[in-house]
Amino acid sequence: MVLFGFFALVLVSIFWINKAVRMFDKLIGDGQPAWVFFEFTALTLPAVIGAMLPIAAFAAAVYVVHRLSSDSELTVVQATGYSPWRLAWPVAVFGVMVAVMMSILSHLLIPNSLSQLRLREDEVSRNVTAQFLTAGEFLHPAPGITFYIRAITPAGELRDVFLSDRRSGDAAVTYTSSRAYLVQDPGGTRLVMVNGLAQTLRQSDQRLFTTHFEDFSYDISSLTSRGAINLDKVTFAGTLEMLRDAQAVAARTGATPGAVMAELHGRFTGALMCIVAALVGFATLLAGAFSRFGTWRQVLVAFGLLVGLKVIESAVLAPVLVTAALWPLLYAPSVGGLGLAAGLLWLAQRPGLWRRMTRALPWNRAAAGAQA
Repeated sequence: MVLFGFFALVLVSIFWINKAVRMFDKLIGDGQPAWVFFEFTALTLPAVIGAMLPIAAFAAAVYVVHRLSSDSELTVVQATGYSPWRLAWPVAVFGVMVAVMMSILSHLLIPNSLSQLRLREDEVSRNVTAQFLTAGEFLHPAPGITFYIRAITPAGELRDVFLSDRRSGDAAVTYTSSRAYLVQDPGGTRLVMVNGLAQTLRQSDQRLFTTHFEDFSYDISSLTSRGAINLDKVTFAGTLEMLRDAQAVAARTGATPGAVMAELHGRFTGALMCIVAALVGFATLLAGAFSRFGTWRQVLVAFGLLVGLKVIESAVLAPVLVTAALWPLLYAPSVGGLGLAAGLLWLAQRPGLWRRMTRALPWNRAAAGAQA
């Protein structure tokens, strides 16, 4: 468990930092405070942790067996009469512990954190102050819009405002004013400019029209308005709700029945994959014969087997998305992984058979011939 925590911390940190850098650039660039960045990154953590738990369980199991083998402790334990099945029992218990953590994440934390993240993203996107009240920077709150403020007084007055509206293909309008204010009214948010100039450049004949004004109201609600937030997504739905009536969830979210079944059973197979990853890593190293060169070959084989299981996991997803009745296919990688681990443990119980099988490999026959 200690090594599992270490590997999980390293893997989650790598992926989380990668996400956090992109999020930091977007949020801080939009003028959001630092606490919003930390809140958003915290809400993304459950999904990142859930993706990394099976890999961390696999790495921990492989590392423990590698250390036991390198320090000859595994040889001593086997010499006392411990069978591979008995040695696999603590690994299975460890896998179940990780699977429980994965289940909590999949069924509770990840759906709730993703829905909360969606709500906060909508709130931030509607935050006019954060998008417009940034002095000394050219802002682009919407495609075709450029906004600049030289300074903001403590009273909230905007000084030396520049606003360019290029959304119309026929004419580009540029507004400049010495003073401006953001005003909220029942119709939305308006930018009231005082003592300014409006310049309209007509693209068809390149003619420029100028209009001086004492005060001018510009509606900026359209720049920040968004459609109604949609929380009816399959990833936000509760597990019990999908178990009770998957068809109702599909109708409410607008998703296909296959997508609902894939999301529902994916939460269970994710937990099972934690057990499978730990057992496959352990059984592969245990089945390998002793070598003076260490266990690196078995580690590579174990990693290849895990990659193969993940490839199968991706392959069985497509048919389920098309036909919901094929959802049992989602459990094929987990069942196959458990069968693979059982087969490797069976081979570990028969080291003579394993040595004969490895000698029959082409590269081992070639090496034996060269030595002869």
